[in-house]
Amino acid sequence: MTTRATRSPRRRTVVALAVVLAVLAAFVVRLVDIQVVNADAHVEDSLNTGLGTTDKIAGQRGSIIDSDGTVLASSVLIYDAQLSPLVITQLEKKEPKLPWAEASEKIAKVTGQTGDEVRAIVADALAKNSESEYALLAKSLTTEQYIELRDLGLAYLHMTARETRVYPNGAVAGNIVGFLDGEGTAQEGIEKLESRCLAPADGERTIRKGKDGVVIPGSERIVDAVDGGTVQLTLNSDLQWYMQQMIAEEAQKQGAQGGTVFVVDVKTGKIRAAAEWPAMDPNDLDASSPDTWGNKVFTHDYEPGSTFKAITAAAVMDAAGATPLSSVTASSRETFPNGAVVNDAFSHPANNYTLAGALIDSSNVALSKFGDMVSPEVRYDYLQRFGVGQPTVGFTDEVSGILHPAGEWDNQSRYATTFGQAYTVTVPQVAGAYQAIANGGEKVDLSLIESCTKPDGTVVTPDEPKREQIIKPETASNLTRMLENVAVQGGLSKDIEVPGYRVTSKTGTAEVPDGNGGYKSGVYYTSMVGFAPVDDPQFVVVVTLDQPTKVVSSAATASAFQKAMTQVMKAYRVMPSSTPMDELLPKFD
Repeated sequence: MTTRATRSPRRRTVVALAVVLAVLAAFVVRLVDIQVVNADAHVEDSLNTGLGTTDKIAGQRGSIIDSDGTVLASSVLIYDAQLSPLVITQLEKKEPKLPWAEASEKIAKVTGQTGDEVRAIVADALAKNSESEYALLAKSLTTEQYIELRDLGLAYLHMTARETRVYPNGAVAGNIVGFLDGEGTAQEGIEKLESRCLAPADGERTIRKGKDGVVIPGSERIVDAVDGGTVQLTLNSDLQWYMQQMIAEEAQKQGAQGGTVFVVDVKTGKIRAAAEWPAMDPNDLDASSPDTWGNKVFTHDYEPGSTFKAITAAAVMDAAGATPLSSVTASSRETFPNGAVVNDAFSHPANNYTLAGALIDSSNVALSKFGDMVSPEVRYDYLQRFGVGQPTVGFTDEVSGILHPAGEWDNQSRYATTFGQAYTVTVPQVAGAYQAIANGGEKVDLSLIESCTKPDGTVVTPDEPKREQIIKPETASNLTRMLENVAVQGGLSKDIEVPGYRVTSKTGTAEVPDGNGGYKSGVYYTSMVGFAPVDDPQFVVVVTLDQPTKVVSSAATASAFQKAMTQVMKAYRVMPSSTPMDELLPKFD
């Protein structure tokens, strides 16, 4: 029988237990709130009060590769090793298993130093501060060296990892690839142009500590780093290597200040080589002058000269119905009705030039007269269609050249523009113009970037290049036939012959600005452009030389053009021409 006296203690016990359980429940709820629900906020609080630390986990910058996967730029981890002189002296007093005299020899064997050098590093640090805890042992050690040193198990040896950029092919495409500065910031080329793809996203490791400095178990929080993506270029690094070696040799042989070679796939507009000399090695910037660290192929513009007489021919055939055999009478020097005076590069009597003959002889006077078959506004329109005044691939610091509206042309410019003067172009623009001629009049935007592959394997490709029929197929066909006759009947025919292949060509000789509104005397920027094979055009090649001194005319580029075109045909195993050349067109009517 339960009495009032016995029920009272039991009731008090139950009540007390309920109170205890309620308090515990409140603590549990609060603990869950602190460690789970609002854990991140409290981690931040602990870090702000000095009770935690955050270490960056560095992501790795992506690689740059060529069209075949050859690595042109990549990132590797290197290590800086430090010693603690204080710990070394403390351990020496306790007779360690590996005495410092012996340990220093083992360290030196890995780092490539001598034992005396390693011991001197520690001795010097202690001489300056008997309680020194830091002495730099060596910088930029490899992963293999890091592992060997780590396996020594020395408490006073510490190593810090850092990322560095390497360029396995050195100067090959160096001016295209670009480089990073000492802080890892992209400065030039693809490194800068494609930073969004290449750049990693750093992670972090956060831990919390108690007031005694001991890490709180389970407090670690890690946000993984995300590596950068891989950029694939359209360049062929083997072809690029050859072109760089060749143009360096040819430019120096001609006493030129520089030179370039540019190769474009006719059907796709993909850039297969963009070589220049002088070149720079991004592994060793100090070995070259700072003015070579950029890219002159895309950032230097010049008057194209006679190479763009083909564009005048295209305009008058396409818009005015002219044919390769249309003719005008032209002497070597004439004064036009508006007062403009035009001269040819050689003296000759009045000839009844065909349009084809005007290109073969590269007559400025004849082209000026043919140019008058259409208005300046029409010729301006065709220059724009062929890409003058417009960037090509948006390369770092790429220039667009200068093309003034037809309404701003003065009396002399009206005719100078018919033979490639009074406006400027870049090498890629010249290649793009001839790509359209070779491709049946369809201009395909040039491209240098093939894709960006993200770390998860996702492949991001640029938008498809714009394609536009800028001249009639018949016009392109006639112009191709005329340019082949230039190659065969021109004065450099033997010098540019590529055995087994039908080739087109056109030379250009441009005056060089003197910086004061005039031109330098007796020096020129020479060029040659063409495509092959004529019966199935595959590649456009452009060669330039900056102010050659041995041969100052465009003939200076003939050897380089022949070597470049021959190598392209070999590199891509292009089938030799299988049809004979069209009957030679007459120069004179």
